[in-house]
Amino acid sequence: MKNLAVHPFPMGRWALTLTTLALTQLSACAPLVIGGTALAGKAVIDRRTVGIQVEDEAIELRSESGLKGALPKNTNVKVSSYNRMVLLTGQVNSENERSLAERFVKSQDNVKTVVNDLAIAPESTLTQRAKDRVITAEIRAMLIGTKDIHASAVHVVTQSGVVYLMGRLTEAEGNRVSQLISTSQISGIQKVVKVFDTITEDDLKRLVAPSLR
Repeated sequence: MKNLAVHPFPMGRWALTLTTLALTQLSACAPLVIGGTALAGKAVIDRRTVGIQVEDEAIELRSESGLKGALPKNTNVKVSSYNRMVLLTGQVNSENERSLAERFVKSQDNVKTVVNDLAIAPESTLTQRAKDRVITAEIRAMLIGTKDIHASAVHVVTQSGVVYLMGRLTEAEGNRVSQLISTSQISGIQKVVKVFDTITEDDLKRLVAPSLR
């Protein structure tokens, strides 16, 4: 089930520190809370099967490659696929190009659904793209450093200051992640958009169970 919601973001600055980045190496060993269940020393690396991870990568590669040939060079389309839910972000020149991109991606094998958030606007600058990468890195570092968040279950996409959150999360997890980012002080974020594939608490227990064996 798709969960698409937008949250305004207060401007500010969240300092990225080497200490926080170091947590990337320690997170697999630290106690982890998922859906209210503490997993000491356990980590679900990805809530997708290996097969679906491969499909997602193939969807992104085929779609972006095909769109480069189908759209003018002054467009900027990013294709992000998680559990076969595809998010389109970036800029195109017209509604016709926007629709063409969506139709093309929907025609690809294994695509379950497409969320089209392409803007009809000039292509983003290299400076803005660099800022977007910094925002994504700071968000990921923050999530890794937060004990009650399973950072590996959240896929972050940033486009022109808009942060899109993807992944297979329960409603409670999705709200927690969105609230955490929306109340942080990371500079440059314009808004936060949830594009989660929402799962139930029972679904989560089934996903976590194999890692406990």
